[in-house]
Amino acid sequence: MLEYASYALVLLALGAYVLLDGYDLGIGILSLFDRSDQRRKEYNELIATAWDANESWLILAGVALWAGLPGVYATVLPGVYLPLIVMLLALVLRGTAIELQSAAPGYRRGWGLVFGISSLVATVCQGLVVGGVLSGLPHRGGVFTGGTWDWLTPYSVLCALGIVAVYLLAGAAWLQDKTTGTAHERAGRLGRPLILVVAVAAPVLGFGLRLADPQHLRFDQPLRSTLFGLAVAVAVVCAAIAWYGFGRRPDWRPFAAVAGMEAAGLLGLVAATAPVVVPPDLTVRAAAGPHGSQLFLLIGVGGCIPVVLAYNLYAWWVFRGKFAQPPAHTDAAGLSDTGAAAERSVPAAPAAGDGPWAAVAARRVLLTLLAVAVAAVSQDVFGGVRVWIGPVGVALFAVTALAGWIRSDRRSAAAGAFDLRAADK
Repeated sequence: MLEYASYALVLLALGAYVLLDGYDLGIGILSLFDRSDQRRKEYNELIATAWDANESWLILAGVALWAGLPGVYATVLPGVYLPLIVMLLALVLRGTAIELQSAAPGYRRGWGLVFGISSLVATVCQGLVVGGVLSGLPHRGGVFTGGTWDWLTPYSVLCALGIVAVYLLAGAAWLQDKTTGTAHERAGRLGRPLILVVAVAAPVLGFGLRLADPQHLRFDQPLRSTLFGLAVAVAVVCAAIAWYGFGRRPDWRPFAAVAGMEAAGLLGLVAATAPVVVPPDLTVRAAAGPHGSQLFLLIGVGGCIPVVLAYNLYAWWVFRGKFAQPPAHTDAAGLSDTGAAAERSVPAAPAAGDGPWAAVAARRVLLTLLAVAVAAVSQDVFGGVRVWIGPVGVALFAVTALAGWIRSDRRSAAAGAFDLRAADK
């Protein structure tokens, strides 16, 4: 029975990721179609509070899959390697854009574009992965035996479009719950059209699964058909609640209903396909790892889940309520005093020795070591023959990187970037 506990752990982590990071990605996609820089800045600041905690569930799902169901791990990862790698790169770029946009004064359209495009790319790749797995991956003895593009099927493309629609709906529901003003009104207007899109996509994906899935879905079994019917009924009720809630108070109701729709959809998919994990015939029992590995997984990862849940709940509690862009700082004494205005207009000259030079030096050393590590890994990737990069190449790469960082740091020091007292003023 431990294999089914591991399977439930994977489903829990994946469901939490879809619920939490789904609205993150949806808001990122919505930012691409918004012309207001102020609203785009609000979207970024809203996501910056919890995006890293939301994505931690994806790591937990990968660890649980690797330790608990290694047969699935060995079959799925080689089969969907290309969209999975593109998804991870998109998530890295997305996190970078969120943090740099949040640290920048005003709105930077370049980082905003990276935020929106990487959100869309990550969502599409997730749909391609899910659709590719449901379409069936060739395998034998728990090892992938197919080609590079076996994941690209008509059903995987439909899944990508469907997941984009679901994430957009979750993003609109979250924006209604967390924003005010024009962003709140816009989210209320977008909700109902997106519900109609999801309502069209759901039966298309449901009926398409019977054509795309190489296993024979046994809906003639009473328990399976009952659970699937209950999941569909719950999704329909939640969709009706979300329809009624968009544009009306309380603002949290649409997001709670959309979360219920997502949970019902996942449970319906499990009811239709279990115990097969990778079609057509790789079951939970066949893909499970040794008893000791699963026991270690349930103790280790199971012990981490309460910590991650506590972190998520704490972040939600700290950033509860409506988000509002902080007003620009103004001096209470006004700007009538010409002497004060002149004092504010003259930047303070950087004082030598005031900057955190120890931190700068440590950063240079760490980045140089990182460059050496990257070069060494590249050498190992090429088989250790030292044809592409050798000791001389490693030394040149490290020295060049160090020189570049020193030059950039000297420019920053000349501009007063390391003068903390001047920056505070």
